[in-house]
Amino acid sequence: MRDVDVVIVGAGPAGCATAINLAPFQRVLLVERRVEVAPRVGESLVPAARRLFADMGLLESFLREEHEPWYGNRSVWGSSAPEERDFLRDPDGHGWHLDRPRFESWLRALAQERGAELLSPATLDDLQRHDKKWSIRLKTDQNSIEVTARFVIDAGGQSAPLARKLGQKSRVLENLVCCYVYGRDQASGARGMTYVEAVRNGWFYTAPIPHGRRILAFHTDADLHDKRHGVIEWLEEAPGLSSLLANVRFVPDDETFITSARSAVLEPAAGEGWLAVGDALMSFDPLSSQGLFNALFTALAAAEAVDSHLKGNQLSLTQYHHITRAIFEAYQQKLSATYAAERRWPDAPFWKRRV
Repeated sequence: MRDVDVVIVGAGPAGCATAINLAPFQRVLLVERRVEVAPRVGESLVPAARRLFADMGLLESFLREEHEPWYGNRSVWGSSAPEERDFLRDPDGHGWHLDRPRFESWLRALAQERGAELLSPATLDDLQRHDKKWSIRLKTDQNSIEVTARFVIDAGGQSAPLARKLGQKSRVLENLVCCYVYGRDQASGARGMTYVEAVRNGWFYTAPIPHGRRILAFHTDADLHDKRHGVIEWLEEAPGLSSLLANVRFVPDDETFITSARSAVLEPAAGEGWLAVGDALMSFDPLSSQGLFNALFTALAAAEAVDSHLKGNQLSLTQYHHITRAIFEAYQQKLSATYAAERRWPDAPFWKRRV
């Protein structure tokens, strides 16, 4: 039987960032089901993340990673005329297009440098609460490990494995899916800019990522997705994007991926001896470009709340709940306004649902 202060289930960006901020003050065990960092969609990090890294004492280390700068967005949305918005006037400067696996490996290493222990591969098998402590059983490749903890944190992504075991459910706003493919640009150009183009059945997104590579993604509702079609087959609906890809001589990889891109929120965000962070707490439509930023922000807020709670502050978890709910409500309003700006296909199911 091992005894720690906090068990964090999930060592993605939210889990690792929580551990980074909590481990200097509490005994933290990170539990992750994968040994290696898996390729994962979501490579855009907004300029405001600069302030979060500074608050965590990580800014210089992050900048040394030299991820590709993100200078702005070009879109065809609401009309056939392209529109461009840059970050030149943003007080935080440019954002970043990340090498996502390298970014996550960096966070894992930092969490361990700050004092967190990483147990991988391992999954949550069972947990029970007795006398204000958790009894937790973790399953590894070889055996089961029994752990006691004062607090548990769900950082397990949209599946929210810990919250589900506690009987908690997420409220799903939309069942968006993302069908995506990676590839390589064989010609220079269009670096530093994301590109979004709305089409009748959803919308496209592309962005350059480090080492001359690019991600191309199509988003639609789960019930509208034709599994016979990959991303490339839909491109004839997006002439602007097709032209961009032709200019950079984009060559896609052979494998196409599909993942949930839904908007959802866990209710409540916290309870007796537990809370959720990142996608386990609230997941964002990729159109907002807020997923990674909010994973980092909720991680920082969660670490502060948990440390304060374990030191006797009875209000810190309630405050965390209110902070995160305000974020999600603001996100809903902005996302609704963005979708409402596209009115070229009023009879199409995808857009009718977003009126």
